[in-house]
Amino acid sequence: MRLVTFRTEVAAAARLGAIVDGYVVDLARFGEAVGASIPSDMLSFIDLGPAAVKSTSALLNEYKGRFPFGVAVPASNVKLLAPIPRPRKNIWGIGLNYVEHVAESSRSLDTSKELPKEPVIFSKPPTTVIGPGDAIEHNKEITEQMDWEVELAVIIGTRGKGVKEAEALNYVFGYSVMIDISARDCRRAGQWIYSKGQDTYAPFGPVIVTADEIADPHALDLSLTVNGVTKQSSNTRHMLFNVNALIADISKGMTLEPGDIIATGTPDGVGAGRTPQEWLWPGDVVVAKVEGIGELRHPVVAV
Repeated sequence: MRLVTFRTEVAAAARLGAIVDGYVVDLARFGEAVGASIPSDMLSFIDLGPAAVKSTSALLNEYKGRFPFGVAVPASNVKLLAPIPRPRKNIWGIGLNYVEHVAESSRSLDTSKELPKEPVIFSKPPTTVIGPGDAIEHNKEITEQMDWEVELAVIIGTRGKGVKEAEALNYVFGYSVMIDISARDCRRAGQWIYSKGQDTYAPFGPVIVTADEIADPHALDLSLTVNGVTKQSSNTRHMLFNVNALIADISKGMTLEPGDIIATGTPDGVGAGRTPQEWLWPGDVVVAKVEGIGELRHPVVAV
């Protein structure tokens, strides 16, 4: 399934939906119409576990092309929000997870040129999250080095502690796209959370594709453009630590819970690594894509 959080009007409540043939199916209303109980929000749906994905997918297939009146709306008529508009916890961020990005960071950001021996983990608060099309806020009083990073986002579906690598993908609910915005001049004594944790610094969406529809999360093209010019282009097979390894590593010491989000790192091509360096400014438009999932498009605005 391709799951979204949406609203039909500016003042309307956010709703859980599934995209089917260009329509957004309101899953709670669909469930009411066909005698099934389906939550109206993404986190509650994730909490139900894998059985809910299987049963809801089967119902959507059964009624495809003949949905009950009033439950399906043309996708062009809705506003998509971040799939999880307000995560329960900080997003797990992974730094230096592509070989070429390690090299460019060592040249421009004073990080080590040696490949990490274990995942480099930081976090982004829930207030960083914005949905498709929302503005990335540029505050010139805080930063003059706003940078971009396209990433595959992994959404956890099953609670796990001490997860084994071989079993790790069984804990994944689905996948999405995230842009890890960074204020490179806001790093503090080696700590990244202020640099990466400011409001609007985690564009997220446009959908969550459930794990059963992504055969291999380590074979996906990902790219990012600024004002139509390609800045990043790579494939998730180039991760130093793949999704299995990241889940296993984080869960050694910290419990992963349904709805947790892991942003798996970015390839080379960030602004800080360019000669001369390039930064985002008000008026710029950033577009990030991950194969099989979708595209995020965001303007940068002054605040």
